[in-house]
Amino acid sequence: MTMAIRSLLIFLFILSLTAPTFSLHEDQVGLMDWHQKYIGKVKHAVFQTQKTGRKRVLVSTEENVIASLDLRHGEIFWRHVLGANDAIDGIDTAMTKCNDALFSYHLCYAITLSSGGSILRAWNLPDGQMVWECFLQGPSDSKSFLFVPTSSKVDKDNTILVFGKGSLHAVSSIHGEIVWKIDFPSESFEVQEVIQHHDGNTIYVVGFVGSSQFDVYQINAKNGELLKHNSAAIDGGFSGEVSLVSTAKLVVLDAARSTLLTISFQSGDISFQKTFISDLVEDFSGMAVILPSKLTGLFAVKTSTATAFISVSSEGKLEVVDKIMHATFISNALSISEDQQAFALVWHGDNDIHLNVKQVHDWNSDLLKERIKLDQQRGLVHKVFINNYVRTDKSHGFRALIVMEDHSLLLLQQGKVVWSREDGLASIVGVTTSELPVEKEGVSVAKVEQNLFEWLKGHMLKVKGSLMIASAEDVAAIQDMRLKSSEKSKMIRDHNGFRKLLIVLTKSGKLFALHTGDGQIVWSLLLNSLRQTEACENPTGINVFQWQVPHHHAMDENPSVLVVGRCRTGTDALGIFSYIDTYTGKELKSFGLDHSVAQVIPLPLTDSTEQRLHLLIDVNGQAHLYPRTPEAVSIFQRELSNIYWYSVQADKGLIKGHGLKSNCDGEVADNYCFGTREIWSIVFPSESEQIISTVTRKSNEVVHTQAKVIADQDVMYKYISKNLLFVATVSPKASGDIGSATPGESHLVVYVVDTVTGRILHRMTHHGSQGPVHAVFSENWIVYHYFNLRAHRYEMTVIEIYDQSRADNKDVLKLVLGKHNLSSPISSYSRPEVTTKSQSYYFTHSIKAITVTSTAKGITSKHLLIGTIGDQVLAMDKRFFDPRRSVNPTQSEKEEGILPLTDSLPIIPQSYVTHSLKVEGLRGIVTVPAKLESNTLVFTYGVDLFFTRLAPSRTYDSLTEDFSYALLLITIVALVVAIFVTWVLSEKKDLSDKWR
Repeated sequence: MTMAIRSLLIFLFILSLTAPTFSLHEDQVGLMDWHQKYIGKVKHAVFQTQKTGRKRVLVSTEENVIASLDLRHGEIFWRHVLGANDAIDGIDTAMTKCNDALFSYHLCYAITLSSGGSILRAWNLPDGQMVWECFLQGPSDSKSFLFVPTSSKVDKDNTILVFGKGSLHAVSSIHGEIVWKIDFPSESFEVQEVIQHHDGNTIYVVGFVGSSQFDVYQINAKNGELLKHNSAAIDGGFSGEVSLVSTAKLVVLDAARSTLLTISFQSGDISFQKTFISDLVEDFSGMAVILPSKLTGLFAVKTSTATAFISVSSEGKLEVVDKIMHATFISNALSISEDQQAFALVWHGDNDIHLNVKQVHDWNSDLLKERIKLDQQRGLVHKVFINNYVRTDKSHGFRALIVMEDHSLLLLQQGKVVWSREDGLASIVGVTTSELPVEKEGVSVAKVEQNLFEWLKGHMLKVKGSLMIASAEDVAAIQDMRLKSSEKSKMIRDHNGFRKLLIVLTKSGKLFALHTGDGQIVWSLLLNSLRQTEACENPTGINVFQWQVPHHHAMDENPSVLVVGRCRTGTDALGIFSYIDTYTGKELKSFGLDHSVAQVIPLPLTDSTEQRLHLLIDVNGQAHLYPRTPEAVSIFQRELSNIYWYSVQADKGLIKGHGLKSNCDGEVADNYCFGTREIWSIVFPSESEQIISTVTRKSNEVVHTQAKVIADQDVMYKYISKNLLFVATVSPKASGDIGSATPGESHLVVYVVDTVTGRILHRMTHHGSQGPVHAVFSENWIVYHYFNLRAHRYEMTVIEIYDQSRADNKDVLKLVLGKHNLSSPISSYSRPEVTTKSQSYYFTHSIKAITVTSTAKGITSKHLLIGTIGDQVLAMDKRFFDPRRSVNPTQSEKEEGILPLTDSLPIIPQSYVTHSLKVEGLRGIVTVPAKLESNTLVFTYGVDLFFTRLAPSRTYDSLTEDFSYALLLITIVALVVAIFVTWVLSEKKDLSDKWR
């Protein structure tokens, strides 16, 4: 008995020392939320620096953002992201005078014109609050134009002129009311300029009807009365490019782009003067382009050899003042005094940017001449805006706002870059991930991380701090330790798999590597293969894929990604390939393809160097294998008969299934090209159904178990297949926006299709419903979101698919003992016996995106991540979407975790992953499993970026940051003391028993 007690006490002592380290890992990374705000590529910019105080610049971007930026640091004062279909056509500022009962005051508004000239808004410039909104209507769609008359006198009756929808509107700058409106008779009239006469009482509207007639309208600025209308035919046609060189003179380019036409319309009378470009520019050949600019008496023409700057005299005579051999970019004119205007020239040379500021009427004098060294990964200059300021010596200084090829924004002043913004990250088109290196500079992670002694020392310091007995040196050591432990941006892999690289491809063709720890840019690369060339005029990136993920025998290799692009928009364009090392950011190889890229299929096959095989499908239906190596072909040939894919032609209502056959037929043998065969097709009747959405499972999703034990101890088997496709169709009348069809005219039909055989496994019709449809497919279930016209509410429906062929294997004991046929072979061609369960719920929000959490082993419960119309991310437990929910669940169902049925899904404020933040312009949500099973990494992108780490089932396999080490130590000490006290008492008792 005594020996047993001793053995038990020794075991408890050892257990007390080792129990905390059995399976729990301390969470050393901590919370990893980060949020980054961007605006996108700038289209227009207006400086506001006249008064003392904050200097700012008002900008609008291609992402439909209007923002006010601080000129000192480039930070955002305020911004507004307009809708996806609310493109900004122009911005300006307007000063207005308001008379109150007690005093009068001046207000400065930011004015925006958007939606093709149909919406005019005024924003309070200091804080960005919208003051008024005006909706403009007209007889036809046309080019839109915003003109805010400039005047030294701030008048309460100032009006804003807007040309849009085929009409000219005068709008009050105070209230946004339409003062007057004039419609133009010809629907084909395209306005080029709205010009205010120097007397302020007359407005000229000039433009073209078609490509051969020039029209001038003279209008009374006070009441909109048409004073005069003249038109004249143009010999040689019109190319569409115009430069306004004075208040009554335009220079245009003819249809052949070889002749300049100077058009004068003084007092509404039209006269022409032709000049051949070959008479101005020696050795001219090809076609010319007029560079966009608004300079008085000066314009620029770009030819194949140079950029020529041409002055225009009052008589309309043209004369070349200078020629620049480099690609040159020009700003608009800037008034620096009553009779002086300046403009900026920017060009590239010797890997530097040259910035010159000149006077419009004095070409030979340079007001500023600077040379700035820039990162070559930013590419060429795309736009330049200038602003002036007065130096302490009363001379003029200049600052330049530069928009680069990679969509970044820079402010140049006094020969250096004052600040820069990586606004290309506002237009991400593809995302993948890469692991960080295991070793750094030859030192293993085990040596870099804290050793055992430092670990114990750190925890002792934490205990002292918790018990408030730490000395000043201990407090300093604790702070230093916390600082080191919070270094989320370490460039080494952590054992929990939290630190990774997010590899993102932007619309500009630039690739970024973002660290998941704090969102810092580790490296960036402007891909040469996605830059404009003569052979590839309009390259676009399609997506970025994992190419090489080294492990096991290929650990010496760096991981790499594959970027696939096209030379222009459209699936028939030739493809582009580029391989990039994710550790160094260097482009390993790039080349153009000799075939188009309609579809990219990553295969679950790798070669001996861990390069993943990819299949590219061209528009002719041929399949091309990459990498183009004999080993890859050998691996591919072995799996040739097991490779299938599908294609969707939504415009034709057609879905096809494809397989592979022998090599392509052609004049030149190509061992890496394979012919395809059509296996099946589904044609949806065009008069009743139109495809609006298709979704399939993630190819890398991990399913922990196929069996699902339900409340009555019965077993249901999930129908798990990666070859399933979810398809949603609507009636043609309901294919537009919500409300475009009546409930009787609209219906939504969803299908679940086997992509190997083409069989439709499930079909469901929602009468009186329409899209848009957002869906997610995971394991054996689908959740999709749509609008119910009859109920005037959004709905979400869940479908779960179960395998009936396993119905005999319902004995849990057999399942535990392994006496079942779950491992029996199955074939995709065998007719599946499936059953489905479904349920619908009301949902309060419109959504933009939906996905599901992913974990390393698939054990952790699933959460749906929903990107709402409010640009936030909502996490909802999959249990809310269980089709077996009932109003009164039984006790066994409650124990299983089934929730009571409600008609709508609850929105819990604490379930917002983004907390109180917004991911403006939200477009996508990406989830990445961490090595720690309980955690998943979530990356959300749009105009903004947001990253966080979630634990859907809480951190059951790790210690939280607020874990009480003091309580743990006290418990261990108390247990040890109790063990020794019990031991001593036991020894005394044994001794006394022996003395009896």
